[in-house]
Amino acid sequence: MKRRQILGFLGIAVAGLLLAIGLPLVTLSPSPVIAQSSTSILVSAAASLKDALEEIKPLYQQSKSNVNITYNFGASGALQQQIEQGAPADIFISAAKKQVDALEAKGLLLPGSRTNLANNRLVLIVAQDVVGINSFYNLTDSKIKKIAIGESRSVPAGQYGEQVLKKLKLYDQLKPKLVFANNVRQVLAAVESGNAEAGLVYATDAKISNKVKVVVAADDKFHSPIVYPIAIIKSSKNTSAAKEFVQFLSGSQAKTVLKKYGFIVR
Repeated sequence: MKRRQILGFLGIAVAGLLLAIGLPLVTLSPSPVIAQSSTSILVSAAASLKDALEEIKPLYQQSKSNVNITYNFGASGALQQQIEQGAPADIFISAAKKQVDALEAKGLLLPGSRTNLANNRLVLIVAQDVVGINSFYNLTDSKIKKIAIGESRSVPAGQYGEQVLKKLKLYDQLKPKLVFANNVRQVLAAVESGNAEAGLVYATDAKISNKVKVVVAADDKFHSPIVYPIAIIKSSKNTSAAKEFVQFLSGSQAKTVLKKYGFIVR
C-alpha cells in the first residue's frame, strides 16, 4: 500500500475516534487578516493651546491614522488637580512650570519625559471700540469698570497678570474692578462680549479674535517666564504612543502651527 493511502486511512481512523469519544473536529483554515489595532491618547492641555492643538491633530493622524487623540482643555491648575485625584491622562501640557513641578514632586510624571513645548507673552486687551487706553496705568480710568483676569490660584495667566499689576503697584487700586475667570479663554470671551472693558490674556488668545485689540504687552521682567512644559503621566497605559506624539509636537510641522498662532518656539 502506498504511503499516501496509509496516511489517508490513518486520518479517517483518527477522525472516527474523535467523533466516537465526543471531541469536535478541528478544521484548519487560512489565518484571518488581523486589523491594525487602534490606540487612544488623552491629552490634558492648557486652554490657551486649544486652537493650535486642534489643528495639529489631523496633521499627526495623516501618518498615525490608528491613533485617536482626545483633548481635555482647561485651566492648568484644574487639570493638575484632576491628575492628582486619579483622573485619566496620558500627557499634560501646562501654561506654567508650577503645575508640572507639583506633579513631578509627587512622582506622577514618567521620568525623563518632561520638556518645554513653547513660550508665550502676556498682553492687555480691550474691546475694539474702546479708545484712550494705551498702557496698564490707564486701567485706573473711571471709564474702565471691569477688568477680566484669570483666577490666580489655578489659572497661570491670572498668576502672571497679578504679578504684573503688583510690580506696577496697581493691584490694590484695581482690585475692586477685577473680574476673575476660570481660564484664559473666559477672560477673552468677557472682553469680546463687553462684560469687561479690558482683560489680561496671552498674545496667542488675542491673535485668534477680531473683537479685541492689544493695548500693550507686559514686560517679561514683570512676571515669571511664560513657559509651556509638557510631560507624560506615569500612570499612562499608552506610553509608547504618548512618547511619539510628544516627539511630533517638537517637530517642524507642529512648530509651524504653534508659530502661526503666536507661540514662541525654539
